[in-house]
Order: sequence, then structure tokens, then C-alpha cells
Amino acid sequence: MDELRFAAVGLNHNHIYGQVNCLLRAGARLVGFHEKDDALAAEFTGVYKDAPRITTLEEILEDKSIGLVVSAAVSAERAELAIRAMQHGKDVLVDKPGMTSLDQLAKVRRVQAETGRIFSILYSEHFESPATVKAGELVAAGAIGEVVHLVGLGPHRLRRETRPDWFFRRADYGGILTDIASHQCEQFLFFTGASDATILSANVDNLSVPDRPELQDTGNIHLSTGRATGMIHVNWLTPDGMPTWGDGRLFIVGTTGTIEVRKTVDLAGREGGNHLFLADRNGVQHIDCSAVELPFGRQLLADIRDRTETAMPQERCFKAMELALSAQALAEQNREDLT
Repeated sequence: MDELRFAAVGLNHNHIYGQVNCLLRAGARLVGFHEKDDALAAEFTGVYKDAPRITTLEEILEDKSIGLVVSAAVSAERAELAIRAMQHGKDVLVDKPGMTSLDQLAKVRRVQAETGRIFSILYSEHFESPATVKAGELVAAGAIGEVVHLVGLGPHRLRRETRPDWFFRRADYGGILTDIASHQCEQFLFFTGASDATILSANVDNLSVPDRPELQDTGNIHLSTGRATGMIHVNWLTPDGMPTWGDGRLFIVGTTGTIEVRKTVDLAGREGGNHLFLADRNGVQHIDCSAVELPFGRQLLADIRDRTETAMPQERCFKAMELALSAQALAEQNREDLT
């Protein structure tokens, strides 16, 4: 296959830079971008000076030389953009969440099946985390036996003074479980090897931002596959003194061992991030994962070329969002019942 040409559409979240860099590392070529907001466009141009700003979305959709569209648009707008791109014969890579309602999910599923295009979400806390990638390699190799329990922690710093207004509107961002916890839902399916799970309980709340009542700053999910269970906690409560945006952690319990992943920081311990601790029958060891290869980008390019699903199975991409959206709906119903 010739060099993959891709375009960025919707730069509303800075995760767009991670998406673009992931593809550039894999050898794809950024040939342009479309963004209505002049400030966001200027910032993007400052980083990718050779990528022209394209006036209309239609120019990108009608350009048959562009094989992939990437987007970090306002969360509620991603599904419709993805649908239009797939209907124009393009594969799609979006930031999480890929959609903000179960209705949007159903529509994206239907169009993906009809067109045969790839719809993918860059769950960065998995695919852009070397320590999480290493944990996947260890689990696949049987290092801790069968996975029976997983705890995923996703704390984030709010940085409210830098957030656009849409970030605080429930209809636009989709809720904290839809947004952040989709990461942990995908990891739960990945590490357990399950194709589905049941939401046992879920809750959301706003405990620290009373003047922004539509923002949810904490959320929890308890879920099960029947053989394995999981606990997910996400929040916007990372304190200013933390040296990173959040102390993301993953705990994996297997029948013969355990893994702890400290993704971004080892508090009062080793320098940097991407620390993995493995405990098994032979003892305990620390593994520095900072040099672990991130395969998602090259795998996605190979999938586009070969029409395969090596980067992430299509159904797991959708199922992770289905779990997050279902948990969000349950949590908000529970909150309404309590009030």
C-alpha cells in the first residue's frame, strides 16, 4: 500500500496531538486539517507547519486520496463526523469517547457494518501507555494465570481555567463515565479476554464544582464477566501538587500472580512513569517499561492496508463504549432516584 494520507478534523481536545503523533510515528502522512476555530487552528499549525488548513469538511470527505480521518472534536459531535467519513469511504480514528449516547453508538455500529470501514478509538491510557502495553504482554504470556479481578483508577486534574465551556455541558461531554471510564472499560475487556460484561453498579456525583452543576467530578463502576470482576474509579480531583495530570493505576489479580501498573508517577519513589510491579510464585520484581514499543499505530496502518483487526478488534472498540454508556445511564438514574 502507498503511504497512508490522513487528515485531522476537529481539534477541540488536545488529545488530537497524541492521535496525530501516533500515526506519524507509524509512517502515515498528515496532509491537512479542518477546524473552524481560528485559535485552535493556529495552535495546530504551529506544531504541524506543513499541514495546510482546509476550508471545508467536504473537501476532505471528497478527496479520495485521504484514507483516514482523525478527530478530537467536541465529544457529542464525533459520532456524526465518523458516520459521514465512513459513508465517504474513509476509515476513522477518534478520541474517546467515540460517542455520547447509546443511540449514537447504534448508528455508528450500523454504518460501520454497512460500509466495512474501520472505526477506531485511541484509548490512550492503554495504547499510549508503555506500562499498560507491557502488562498486556505479560498477561498474554500467562505470567499471572487467569485474570480474575481488575481495578482501574483514572484520576485527572481539572484545570478548569483552561477548559472550554463545552467541557462543562453534560450534553456535549457525555458524563464522566462515558468520557474517562471508557478507558478502563476497554482495559477490563482486554485483560480479561471477555467479549461482554454486566454492569453491577454505577454512580456519579459533583463534589467539588458546585458552580458547574452539569460537570460530574467523580464516578464508579462495578462490573463482572461471570468469571472476573472489576472496579473502576475516575475523577477530576487530582491535586495541584501532583507532578502529573493524574496518578493513573491499574491492578490486575490473576490466579497465580498480580500486576500493578503505575502509569504516570511512582509517588515518593522512582523517577518518571511507566512502572510495572509483578508478583508471582518466584517473588516480586519492578519492570521499567519506558522503552516498550507502542504498536497501535503500525498495527492500525496494517489493518487499513489488509482490512484486519490487529490494533483492536472492532467489537471491543464498540463494547467498551457500550459498557461506559450503560454505566453512565445507570449512574444518572441512581442519582435521580436519590434526589
